[in-house]
Amino acid sequence: MKRKHILVGVLIVVGLVILVVYLIPPPRKTFAEIYQRVEPQTVASLQAFRQNYPPQFLEVNGVKWAYLVAGTGNETILFLHGMTGAYDIWWQQILALKDRYRIVSVTYPPVDSLAGLSQGILAILKQHGITQVNVVGTSLGGYLAQYLVAHHPTVIKRASFGNTFPPNNLIAERNRVLGTLLPFLPEWLIMQTFQQSGVNSIYPTSGKSELVLAFLMEQTYGGMSKAHIIARYRCVIEPFIAPKPTIPIMIIEADNDPLVEETLRTQLKTTYPTAKVHTLRNAGHFPYLNEASTYTRLLEDFLK
Repeated sequence: MKRKHILVGVLIVVGLVILVVYLIPPPRKTFAEIYQRVEPQTVASLQAFRQNYPPQFLEVNGVKWAYLVAGTGNETILFLHGMTGAYDIWWQQILALKDRYRIVSVTYPPVDSLAGLSQGILAILKQHGITQVNVVGTSLGGYLAQYLVAHHPTVIKRASFGNTFPPNNLIAERNRVLGTLLPFLPEWLIMQTFQQSGVNSIYPTSGKSELVLAFLMEQTYGGMSKAHIIARYRCVIEPFIAPKPTIPIMIIEADNDPLVEETLRTQLKTTYPTAKVHTLRNAGHFPYLNEASTYTRLLEDFLK
C-alpha cells in the first residue's frame, strides 16, 4: 500500500511539472528590442505606416478580421501574406502603389480552411463595394490566391503567386509528425521552433536581412498565437484541384527559397505553364521585404 501511495505521489508531481512546463507563457519582446538592428529609416517607415494606416475590423462567421483598405485607383490589389505575416508585411509595396491602385491587405484570423479564409476575404471586398481584384499572394497567401482563382474566378482579374507551391502531398507528408503533434505542443515551444527556423534558415538565405528576421521575430513574440499557426498550417496542407485559369498569371520565386524546395517550385511552374516567371537570385522566402524595390517593380510591370 505504501508503495502505491508513493507511485501516486510521483505521478502527481510529474503531472504538475508537465502542466507547469506546458503553461509557461511565451516570452515577449518590445518593438524596440526586436527591431534594434534594422536600419532606422526602415523602422521609422514601418512605424509611420502603422500609425497612419491602422487596421479596420469586420466580423465574418463569428470571427474578427483585421484588414486595410487604402489608396485610390480604378483597379484594386488584394495582398495575401504567408504563414508568419500580417496586413502590414506589405507596407513597402502598399506605399509605392497606393496612389495608383486601391489596396486591400488582410491579416488572417485563426480560420483553419481555405473556404473559411475565402469567405472572410469576400466579405471584406463586399463591405467596400469591390467586385474584382488583382491578387498578390506569397507562400500560404499564394496558395490561397490559387484557391480563389479556382473557386471564385470572376473576382480575380490577374494573379501573382510568390514563393509558393501548387496543391501537393509533399508538404503534408514531410510534416506529418509535426502536424499531428502541433495541437498538443506548448505555445512557447512552437514559437521557439519558428524562431530557430528564422535564425538558422530564413535569415541567412535572405542575405542576412535584419528586417526579415525582425518581422518574423515580431510575429513569434506576440503577433501570432498557437491557434493562428495551427489554422494556417491546416490551410497549407488542405488539398484542392488547381485551377486552369485564362487570366494573366505571374510567378515570383527565389532560387534559394528554404521553405519551398525546388520540386515544389517546378510543380508550380508546370501547373501554370503560361505564367510569366521571375526567378530572384539569393532572395530567400521574403523577397518583398529584403528586395522590396525589385518586387514592387515586378508587380508594377505585371499590372500594366
